[in-house]
Amino acid sequence: MAKSKAAKARPRDGRVSDMVRVPRGPVDLSAFDTTATPGFDGDKEAGKVALADLGPRIADLQEKLFAEGATGGRRSLLLVLQGMDTSGKGGTVRHVLGQVDPQGVAHTAFKVPTAEEKAHDFLWRFRRALPGPGMLGVFDRSYFEDVLVVRVHDLVPKQTWSRRYATINRFEESLVSKGTVVVKCFLHISRQESRDRLLARLDDPTKQWKFKPGDIDEREYWGAYEQAYADALEKCNTDSAPWHVIPSDRKWYRNWAITNLLVEHLEAMALDWPKPDFDVEEQRRRLLATE
Repeated sequence: MAKSKAAKARPRDGRVSDMVRVPRGPVDLSAFDTTATPGFDGDKEAGKVALADLGPRIADLQEKLFAEGATGGRRSLLLVLQGMDTSGKGGTVRHVLGQVDPQGVAHTAFKVPTAEEKAHDFLWRFRRALPGPGMLGVFDRSYFEDVLVVRVHDLVPKQTWSRRYATINRFEESLVSKGTVVVKCFLHISRQESRDRLLARLDDPTKQWKFKPGDIDEREYWGAYEQAYADALEKCNTDSAPWHVIPSDRKWYRNWAITNLLVEHLEAMALDWPKPDFDVEEQRRRLLATE
């Protein structure tokens, strides 16, 4: 039964990336249903089956990208994950990127900047963590924190953070022009679901280490964060690096949708196995001649 539902996961007439892409213009996050499942009409069990079915596809594509980079190619892919606390950035890394070869993944979880990082421009630490040729990079939080946290908590003047939208757009356009595909995902979770997940952490001794008392304090700024995100999604939603809103109250859908996004973008790169720069038959004969 689950397999038949999973077969309906992806409509014939559309791509998941198109369904979750943010339209150009002003953004109202309340218009995006955090429990929706765009492109999937099955249930949780069907979603797990569908995710498992995607595993071999994303693994094959990621290996081709890695092979391309190992043989002189310059292209890469950067997955940018943003979202409120408990939206599932870490879970996405485990369940989505856990399906591919870890040697081809460059994952960076950005925390509060260090003194050294603060001594440079806000993009400095992110430039240093960009994926190299053939790599699938993941930013768990990103340079968008510099128009989110700094804005909500008034860490820098408005005239400073407001200029950063244009700087970010130029930065992303430069990445794309040099061969990096940028896939940006806002993991959209409801305030109630976030509260339930924080409670679940407190109730589970194996997850209490994840809980921080400051998480409760941050909930007081929920509305301010929503407005900051809405502005970031509007002002940095370019053709070269568009935003995608991923409904994330359902973890299984979040994982399925982001896996689909990566598959679709990797497929669009028309990846193939690199051709050898040597005579295969000659090397076969040489090998067979050895003991």
